[in-house]
Amino acid sequence: MPVPTGEQLKAARVAAGLSQAQAAELMGYPLQTGSRGGVQSRTWQALESMSDERNMQGPVFAMFLLLTGQHPDWVLAQRTGAQNVSDATTR
Repeated sequence: MPVPTGEQLKAARVAAGLSQAQAAELMGYPLQTGSRGGVQSRTWQALESMSDERNMQGPVFAMFLLLTGQHPDWVLAQRTGAQNVSDATTR
């Protein structure tokens, strides 16, 4: 996947119905207490910023799209039954 622009990342987050803090938490980015007492993610804010040079890497963006059901080609599916990761890797 290509590196998303800040606008593309914001559009994907909004389409998923997530706040910046919720999106950051989903992707494992750090959260901080904001000046008004709410939770925020400066990292996510920077990724969406048009003036910041930081960008989310393409594979990370692909995972965000997968986790939010927006990937253009793939979907995640929950495992069924008692199968776990170790069972799947021994086959």
